Amino acid sequence: MGTTTFIIEMNREPVVNFIRSTLLLSNVSISKQLLEDVVENFEPASFARHDYFVAAGKVNTHHFFMTEGFMRAFTHNPEGEEVTTDFFNCNRPVFEPDSFITQTKSLENIQAIANCQGFLVSFEKSNELFHAVPEFREFGRLMLLNEFAAHKKRALSLITQTAEERYAELVGTNREIFQYAQLKHIASYLGITDSSLSRIRKEFSRRH
Repeated sequence: MGTTTFIIEMNREPVVNFIRSTLLLSNVSISKQLLEDVVENFEPASFARHDYFVAAGKVNTHHFFMTEGFMRAFTHNPEGEEVTTDFFNCNRPVFEPDSFITQTKSLENIQAIANCQGFLVSFEKSNELFHAVPEFREFGRLMLLNEFAAHKKRALSLITQTAEERYAELVGTNREIFQYAQLKHIASYLGITDSSLSRIRKEFSRRH
């Protein structure tokens, strides 16, 4: 994990709301007191722009529940070029699933591209909570399923959609990316060149 500055007080309500709303997807309720007790185990933390939450070759030891900011996941192709694999906005757990679950070295980097704040919970503490609190175990299951579904959807979109369709969907579902990410990073995420992205943006703007 990259450089982290711990801060004394932060509002945990966004994390409480995220866990509660995720559980509701599975019709699971949790008492306010129990949920607040669970979230008290999360440590307030901040990452400055350019800090790494996870660096390739390191083990992802924490979840980060981001309440403010933006992060980017990327790796390198055989030619040494950066390829963006994901973006993380606020109110979404930040972690590299394979490294976190298996506690092995990550193949990806996750880097702050804006100043970020949120709450950290370690792999060890997560396991303790999973065993002690069935509702939190269900939350963890749902979170992993959501991440798997999102990655599957993205992989299929690179095969079944045109570049124009992928761009239109990104604009419609996550316009915030364009506020924080460099265009070259968005292009690599969409699987296109910088010049193709420039052309698609111009055509999209003319139609909308």
